[in-house]
Amino acid sequence: MVVLLGDKCAEYGGQVDVEVHIETCSDILWRELEHSGDEILQLVIQCAEELPHKSTLYATLVGLLNLEDEEFGMKVVDTSHAKLQDALDSENCNKIRILMRFITVLMCSNVIPPSSVIEVFETLLSSATTTVDEERGNLAWQARADFYIFCILGCLPWGGLELAERVPDDLDRVMTEIEAYLSIRKHIFEPAFLPFETPADDNKDGGQDFLEDLWERIKLLCEDGWKVDSVPRPHLAFESRLVTGKSYEFRPVTCPEQPDQPSPSSDVMIGRQRHEAELKYPQRIQRLHIFPVSRTEENMKPIDRFVVEEYLLDIMLYLNGCRKQCAAYMASLPVTFRYEYLMAETIFSQLLLLPNPPFKGCYYALVIIDLCKALPGAFPTVVAGAVRSLFDRVNDLDLECQARLIFWLSQHLSNFQFIWQWEEWLHVLDLPRWSPQRVFVQEVLQREVRLSYWEKIMQSIQKAPGLEELLPPKDGSCFKYADQKGDQSEGVEFSLSKELNNLVKDKKTSREILSWVEENIIAVHGHNVAIDVVVQTLLHIGSKSFSHLFTVLERYGNIISKLGSGQSNEILVIEETSKIFQNNTQMAAIAIDRMMVYRIVSNLSIVTWVFSPSNVEQFHTSDRPWEILRNALDKTYNRISDLRKGVISVEKSVQKAIEAKVKAQADLDSAEALLEAAESEELQGQMAVKLKRLKAAVERTKQEESSEQESLEAKDALLSRALSENEVLFITLYRCFSDALMKHLSVDLTEKQEDVLGTDQREQMSIDSEEPSAMDADDDERRNQRFSKSNGLHSQAEQQWCRCTLGQLRALTRKYGTEIWPHIDKIDAEVFTGDIHPSIVKAVYSALRRPV
Repeated sequence: MVVLLGDKCAEYGGQVDVEVHIETCSDILWRELEHSGDEILQLVIQCAEELPHKSTLYATLVGLLNLEDEEFGMKVVDTSHAKLQDALDSENCNKIRILMRFITVLMCSNVIPPSSVIEVFETLLSSATTTVDEERGNLAWQARADFYIFCILGCLPWGGLELAERVPDDLDRVMTEIEAYLSIRKHIFEPAFLPFETPADDNKDGGQDFLEDLWERIKLLCEDGWKVDSVPRPHLAFESRLVTGKSYEFRPVTCPEQPDQPSPSSDVMIGRQRHEAELKYPQRIQRLHIFPVSRTEENMKPIDRFVVEEYLLDIMLYLNGCRKQCAAYMASLPVTFRYEYLMAETIFSQLLLLPNPPFKGCYYALVIIDLCKALPGAFPTVVAGAVRSLFDRVNDLDLECQARLIFWLSQHLSNFQFIWQWEEWLHVLDLPRWSPQRVFVQEVLQREVRLSYWEKIMQSIQKAPGLEELLPPKDGSCFKYADQKGDQSEGVEFSLSKELNNLVKDKKTSREILSWVEENIIAVHGHNVAIDVVVQTLLHIGSKSFSHLFTVLERYGNIISKLGSGQSNEILVIEETSKIFQNNTQMAAIAIDRMMVYRIVSNLSIVTWVFSPSNVEQFHTSDRPWEILRNALDKTYNRISDLRKGVISVEKSVQKAIEAKVKAQADLDSAEALLEAAESEELQGQMAVKLKRLKAAVERTKQEESSEQESLEAKDALLSRALSENEVLFITLYRCFSDALMKHLSVDLTEKQEDVLGTDQREQMSIDSEEPSAMDADDDERRNQRFSKSNGLHSQAEQQWCRCTLGQLRALTRKYGTEIWPHIDKIDAEVFTGDIHPSIVKAVYSALRRPV
């Protein structure tokens, strides 16, 4: 009944009156407090934390229980204080935000005095103001200061009215201090972390960042008398009773000490600290403005948008393990206005949040699917409108966001029989091959084929004749040693392939096959022909399915590994793999990924191959090379993450072994002392036996400690080696990007670079950053002209190639920033020196939030 408080359910007899729910639940719980007080306390606190959209209900429930049992109310306050202090110390953003809201609504129910809430606000305000102070603070940690202010402002829709009535002077002081903070903080405008290059025409936020926008909404709320329609106020129904209850002081909390400024101070050291701060205190939402404001904020006040967004984000955060219940709560928020458009925009804002969404894209896909089923009359139309709006602006959409949108749309359509108004997108056939809209449709169709089969997708686009040319070829394998009918043709290499195929069918061992390859192919025809024949034949055998492919690589991967030793040979192996699966991007990507897992090819070879001429020319027309590159980087990142987790685990084991050894030694010392003090022979005999057992225990714990130390040293060595390899990988990656881009970008680097970097320098958040200039509002045509002129580009295809390549460079840097920062000095020294083009530097630095 506590969990279902406020829900329409059988437990409450189908009643929908919230006040009746609270009264009923309170009557049941107070009778159980004497016997199950601790269990009820933990349950109520847990519900307030994990169902925060119902926090006002739980606060009112606590207020009523406090009337019956003051000890229970005091325990709620003490537990909330302990949890908030722990959240501050551990820098758990979600818990800090939710617990601050909970203590605010407890104040509304007269469980906590308003002076205590003001004291918490001022503690966070003081910490935030100190952080952004140029003399005493550390500007690199502004993300934490902004988060503290966001938490304070985020509590006011829930408790601003009570604070204004009971402590108006204190609230005015807090508001004044927040305004002073906003006047000295640095405005945040980071183009590399925005989903669109240019804002929507009706984006009313203008140049405001998220904190400034919330402040404007709070000021309008204050002018409106702190009345919020979207926040339930169930405590008002029990106000005459709650005022008689006892309030409990909420003890002061302390904020973590701000990190010291780096010494010596440099943009690299400051950038590392800022990156760490942004990871710990990320921005919660980046509004997309897919729909006109007249739709998303229809019949609601400005503050209602923020409140509804908080409801939706909290539900998705805490109910991510129960998607159907998540969708049910999202579809039935306690508001009186329609919010389908705002709900869709909020979900897509999370899906496309940069640098990383809180959850994997498939989670948001499932939520949207369940919402379409829960609201069949409204939400599917809204989702379709969102897709059309995003498609219209796909030219301006960040490349990583484009990839996420493609993955989501293909998965979404696969759950609705691939039904879509494809005829609306027929015009893409008239666009160049490199057009973002054409590439978008092409990639969606190819992803759909992966999730179904070619004939099914072909059938789904029958009403849009012509789009079939964007489908991948029906035949997925391009085995070079077979004729058009699929039978093997004649010739030396063909016969070698046929013989190798027979050896595999006869289940010869990999050692026998390798000996045959060395005697019959390498010795006669050379190493390259051997790689060609072996890779083509074995992968053709494994091309029937994923399981066939994995089996072939497991059994005969060592043959390919022997032939492909050395980077040049590994690149040949990858090239042959790409050729045989040139009509099946999924199989090519999986085969190369699996080869990397089996150490047949290295990540360096994959990076080098991706930037080969045949792939470079596809950079703006296909996601194929980028998918293979992303897989290689993801695999490397995951391996390092696993090694780090392994080191942490072994370190804990070492600590436990040391503690066990110390305890065993203490027991032994104590037994030896007792043996010396023993007077009778019987007691001496008993102690001697015990002493022998304890000595054995000490030896055993010493051996365990030694074993764990050796394991830790081995893990540390593996991690150090992996990090060294990672450094080489990123240097190679940036060098490949630089070499490819420098062939297309041409500008006199001896001239002043303000024309190229000026706009982004103004946009970049640095010590001297200001508001974005009016030039940022130029239309697409003027922006394209500036890009073309500043980089010496002429054809539109060349411009788009550069935009895609620079966009991918920015996206990969942004995604792997945590792994790049430790090696940034070496990367600067080996790559970003000399005649490097400023556009390349700008793309990397902006993705690292580093001043140019």
